[in-house]
Amino acid sequence: MELKDQVMSALKRVIDPELGVNVVDLGLIYQVNVDEDGNVSIRMTLTTPGCPLHDSISNGVRQAVMSVPEVKNVDVELVWEPAWTPERMTEEGRRRLGGI
Repeated sequence: MELKDQVMSALKRVIDPELGVNVVDLGLIYQVNVDEDGNVSIRMTLTTPGCPLHDSISNGVRQAVMSVPEVKNVDVELVWEPAWTPERMTEEGRRRLGGI
């Protein structure tokens, strides 16, 4: 399995505690870059800018990705543009939230 696939798999273990759905299926992950040295940069958002769990979720992302053996460093950038909308969710995410 390629390193980027391993990173994406690790990200699916990070659950938004308020919604009970992982950050990938929620559509919170905007971009993942992995270089040949094992450095990972993640550009992501949250469902709302005032989310009280932003530290918890971004730390969860960092820890999950660092659990991948080949990863050496993780940089998580929280962005607010483009704003998150339910349309960003995967079919699995919609299903888990009752068909939104």
